[in-house]
Parts: sequence; structure tokens; C-alpha cells
Amino acid sequence: MKNDIALIDEKSIRNKIYIIRGKEVMIDSDLAEIYGYATRDFNKQVKNNMNKFDSDFMFQLTEEEFKNLMFKKSTSSWGEEENFLTFLPSKVYIC
Repeated sequence: MKNDIALIDEKSIRNKIYIIRGKEVMIDSDLAEIYGYATRDFNKQVKNNMNKFDSDFMFQLTEEEFKNLMFKKSTSSWGEEENFLTFLPSKVYIC
């Protein structure tokens, strides 16, 4: 069995934190990537374990918030707009 270890530096994580509704948040697709899951599987794990999280642990983005985030992400130095389209966020998680 092969064990893969991915090292993620602090700058990479900080680049994935956004301010939405006055809170520091990370989107589901970024968290899934960090933990090595598909976004769908990551959200399923959270849903199956909701009793382990505070009630304000996550929220759904509005269409306007999503468009705003998409603009920020597509203009950042580490992402390209065409790649972002494969990581459409549906939920954000409070840091």
C-alpha cells in the first residue's frame, strides 16, 4: 500500500481564506482539495457528521456572493479563470 503525503504551506492555505459576511471562510472545494477528497465526497462527510459541528459552521452562498467570490478567485495570482470553473463552490465553511 502506498502512502502519499501532501504538504501544504501556510501561504497556500491563507490564499484560500475569504471574508464573506464578515467571517473568514473557506469554500468546500478548497477544503476538499486540502483533505484529498472530491468536493461531493467532502460535503457528504460533513452532512453525515453534522452533529460534530456548531450550527454556524457553514452556510450556502447567495448568487451575488458566489459571483463576487468567482471574480476574486479568477483574478488571484494562483488561479486561472478556466480552472476555477471546475471548482464551483456551493458551501463555505467558517474558519
